[in-house]
Amino acid sequence: MVKERVKMMGERSGILGLFDRIRFNEILRQVVGLLLVAVCAQFARPDRGTVAIGLAIAVLGQLFRIYAAGFIHKNKQLASTGPYALVRHPLYLGNFLILFGFTLAAANLYVTIGVILFFLIWYPAAIAYEDSKLENIFGDEWRAWSKNIRAIIPGRFRWSDLKAEGWDTYQSLIRNGELPISLYLLSCGIWLWVVAHAL
Repeated sequence: MVKERVKMMGERSGILGLFDRIRFNEILRQVVGLLLVAVCAQFARPDRGTVAIGLAIAVLGQLFRIYAAGFIHKNKQLASTGPYALVRHPLYLGNFLILFGFTLAAANLYVTIGVILFFLIWYPAAIAYEDSKLENIFGDEWRAWSKNIRAIIPGRFRWSDLKAEGWDTYQSLIRNGELPISLYLLSCGIWLWVVAHAL
């Protein structure tokens, strides 16, 4: 069922086809999310309290992404330890925390509505696509691992699942690009902080 739906979405033409190609491309998917962070910063109506709390949540989200990215060897090895013992898509969980944090920091109703719509429209199909792709690559290994692991909201949480065995700094920050993403998020966070303290 999921594979058929993803296949149908991948075959659409026109504006919906373009939307699918952006949504299913790993780099373009990241770019859209990062642009949304800039929108949060641009249209912010923050106060110091919302900025401090929101940016703290965003920092937690990016730290979680950095941690998760250190386990990923894209399309070569199935990541199933560390944060991947909690959820199938910990990078998406990190994205959710980052955008939730920036949305809270922005304190703008229209930004909040836009981010909610983005998550409702963007992520269900992206998750279905990723699951289908990983199942095609890793087959029974993926099916055995994923059957008890939720997509982005952990069903259970144990600190022991987050052990760092197998985590690689270079893999996370350089190969999987978390260093430039972190610097970009830092600049957007500073932008919001300056705006909040200028009001």
